[in-house]
Amino acid sequence: MQNLSTTKMSSRGQIVIPEEVRTRLNLHTGMQFVVIGENDVVILKAITPSSITGFDAIIEKARCQAKSAGLKKRDINEAIERVRNRG
Repeated sequence: MQNLSTTKMSSRGQIVIPEEVRTRLNLHTGMQFVVIGENDVVILKAITPSSITGFDAIIEKARCQAKSAGLKKRDINEAIERVRNRG
């Protein structure tokens, strides 16, 4: 399979990902991407469900640590309010 393709950007900044690449990478309508641009390089990184699952695992770990530290939701909200009022 070919790893190199070319495409053009439209006047509205839209770029078509070639069909062969979309098929090979299982990309579909509505998918979201992180876009990284540096000098003349543009990288698209698909945001996949496994990325979200990993994030969920981190959040769950943080919740467990907060619970074991005795933090309550009220404590978090109060800390956020204190920081916001500093500005």
